[in-house]
Amino acid sequence: MEKAAHPRTARPGTAHARTARRRRVAGLIGVLGALLALMLAGAGPASAHATLDSTDPAQNSVVATAPQAVTLTFSETVSLSSDSVRVLDPAGKPVDTGNPAHADGKGDTARVGLNSGLANGTYTVAWRAVSEDSHPVGGAFTFSIGAPSDTSVSTTALQGAEADSLVAALYGTGRTVAYAAFALLAGVAAFVLVCWPAGATRRPVQRLLMTGWTALLASTVAVLMLRGPYERGTGVEQALDLSLMRTTLDERIGTALAARLLLLAAAGIFLSLLVGQLGQPPKPAAPAAAAPAEDADADAEDADAEAAELRALEQRAAERPQRETRLGLGVAWLVLTVALSATWVGADHASVGIQVWLALPFGILHLIAMALWLGGLASLLVALREGVGAEVVDRFSKIAFGSVAVLAATGIYQSWRGLGSWGALTGTEYGKLLLVKSGCVVVMLGVAWTSRSWLARLRSAPAEAAEVQRAEVPEPVGAAARSEDPVRQAQLDRQRAATASAGRERGLTPTRAGLRRSVLVEALVAVAVLVVTTMLTNSPPGRVAGEIKAAGTTAGAGSTAPAAPQSQPGRTVELKLPYDTKGRTPNAKGTATVTLDPAGTGPNEVKLALDGTDGKPVDVPEVQLAFTLPDRDLGPLPVALTPEGTGRWSGTAQLPLAGTWVVSVQIRSSDIDQTTPTQQFKIG
Repeated sequence: MEKAAHPRTARPGTAHARTARRRRVAGLIGVLGALLALMLAGAGPASAHATLDSTDPAQNSVVATAPQAVTLTFSETVSLSSDSVRVLDPAGKPVDTGNPAHADGKGDTARVGLNSGLANGTYTVAWRAVSEDSHPVGGAFTFSIGAPSDTSVSTTALQGAEADSLVAALYGTGRTVAYAAFALLAGVAAFVLVCWPAGATRRPVQRLLMTGWTALLASTVAVLMLRGPYERGTGVEQALDLSLMRTTLDERIGTALAARLLLLAAAGIFLSLLVGQLGQPPKPAAPAAAAPAEDADADAEDADAEAAELRALEQRAAERPQRETRLGLGVAWLVLTVALSATWVGADHASVGIQVWLALPFGILHLIAMALWLGGLASLLVALREGVGAEVVDRFSKIAFGSVAVLAATGIYQSWRGLGSWGALTGTEYGKLLLVKSGCVVVMLGVAWTSRSWLARLRSAPAEAAEVQRAEVPEPVGAAARSEDPVRQAQLDRQRAATASAGRERGLTPTRAGLRRSVLVEALVAVAVLVVTTMLTNSPPGRVAGEIKAAGTTAGAGSTAPAAPQSQPGRTVELKLPYDTKGRTPNAKGTATVTLDPAGTGPNEVKLALDGTDGKPVDVPEVQLAFTLPDRDLGPLPVALTPEGTGRWSGTAQLPLAGTWVVSVQIRSSDIDQTTPTQQFKIG
C-alpha cells in the first residue's frame, strides 16, 4: 500500500524559514543580553540614601575668620543643581557665590564659594542634592564666625527647591503608568507563550500587548522629561529644557531611562515576532492516500492502527516548528523582561545599601513576579471572554501561585532591608505605605481564593470547561454593500452590532462570568497595589528626618495635640522621652532625658541621659541626638555628643530661630533593635 508523503519532506523551504527564524530570535537575545550587561555593570555598593557625613566648617562650630567656601561630604555620590547649597547670613540674605560643584572632582562632595568680607555671627547652610538611588535628600546646619548670634532666616529661603505640585503629580503618575505598562507588556506576553498560544491571533490580546508597549514608551519619555524639573523644583514648562534633560541623562536614573528606551525598541521587534510566528496556525498534516476498495476489508484493522500512528507522528511534526518558536521566544522574553526590570532596580533602593549583590536579583524577581501575576490577570479577563477552556485557567493558576510565593519571599526581604527596625513599620512613611501595600495584597489573595472556587466549578462542568470554538459569523444578506435607504442602513448596522456582541459574549457562561467578575476585582485591587508601590519607591526607607517632620506636622495640624513645653530664655528645660526598642536586653527600655541650657536661640548646652526602667544609667551601642524646626523646614540639626560616663553624653546645639522645635533621640540597643522617640518644646 502506498503511504502519504511525510510532511517533513513535503516542503523544501521549511528548513530555510526555520533557520531564519532561529537567527532572528538569537540576534534579538544577543542584543538584549548586551543591554542587560551594560545596565548592571555600574551597580556597585553604596549606602541607602545619601547622608551628610561631615562639613567644613563643622556643624555648630565657631571659626575665627570667615572661610572662603563651605564644603559638604556625603556618604555616597550625589548629583548637584545650581542651588544645591545655599549659605544665608543672620539677616537671611544669601552670601554664597552660587553654582556649587564637587570638590576636587569627588562625586561625594559639594562645595560653594562665599563672598568676601563676611561679618561675625551665625550663618545657616541649607542643602539639597540627589542621592545615588535617585531620591532627593536635604537638610540644614549652622556655623558661626567670631561668635554666635541670633539669626532670622525666612521660611521660603530655607524650604529649598521643592518639587512643583503639578510636576510632582505628573512625575508620580508617569512612574505608576510605567509599572502598570511593564506588567501588561511582560505579563500578557508570558500568558500567551505559556498558557494560551492561540491568543496571539486574537485582536484583544494584540491590543493589550500594544497598549503595554505604547504606555511604557510614553511614560518613560515623560519621566525623563519631568525628572529635571522634579529635582530642581521648577515648573512644568522646564520639561522641554534640553540642558536639564542632558543633566538627567548623566545621572544614574537618566542612564536607566535611556536604556529602557533602547530595550523598548527591541521589545517592538519581539512583539512582531510573537504575533507573526504564534499568530500563524500550525500547518495541517497531509492526508493519507485512500486504500484500494478491494483491500479495505482484508487490511481494515491494520490500516486503522497504522493510520492512527502516522497521524500522531504527522501531528507532532506539524507542531514542532511552533514549539521551537515558542521556546526561542520564551528565552527572548526572559532576557528582555530581566533587562527591563533592571532599569528600575538599578536606579532605586535595591542599587544602594546593604547586600546590593542580593537585593538586585531579588528586586528583579519581585518585578517579574508582579508582572506575571498582574499582567496575567488582564490576559485572563480577555481569555475568559473569548471562551478559553479550563486547562488555560489551570496553567495560569499555577503561574499565579508561584508568582505569589516569589512576591512574598522577596517582599519580606525588601521590607527587612528597607525598614531596619520594627519601630519604623509604624513610625515612618515608608513603613506605613508598606502596611497599606501588604493589606492590598492580602485582599488580592482573598479574591484569588474566590477565583479558585469558581475555577473548581468550571472544572466540574464538562460542557463549560471545554474551549468554545471560534465560528465564522456569516455576513447578513445585503450587508456587503451599503444601502441607499437610511432606514435599511440603520437596520443593517444594528444587525452587525448585535452579531458582533453575540460573538464576544459566546464564552460567558454563568460560571465563566462569575470567574471573570472575580478576576476583574482582583485586577482592580492590583491597580491600587501599583499606586502604593510607586509611592513606596519614592519614600526614603526608615529615615529619622521623615519621622521627625511627620511628628512635627501632626502636632501642629491637630488641635488635640499636646502643647509643647514653653521655655523662657535663660532657664533650663528638661525633656523626658520614654523609649522602647522592643529588644530583650536590659537597655532596650527606659527614659531618655534631654536638658537644654539656656533654652534660647543661639548656642545651647545639651546633656543627654539614658536611664533604664529601674532608674539606673544604661549604655547603648549607638545614640544620636538632633533638633528640627518643622514650621521653617529647618533640620535635622545633629548634635555631636561627647561621652561623660555610662548613659551620659553632652554637646552643644545651635538653635538659630524661635519656634516649636522637635528633639529626636535615635537609640539602638542591639544590632537590630532601634527606636527614635521625639518630643516638642517651644523657644521664644
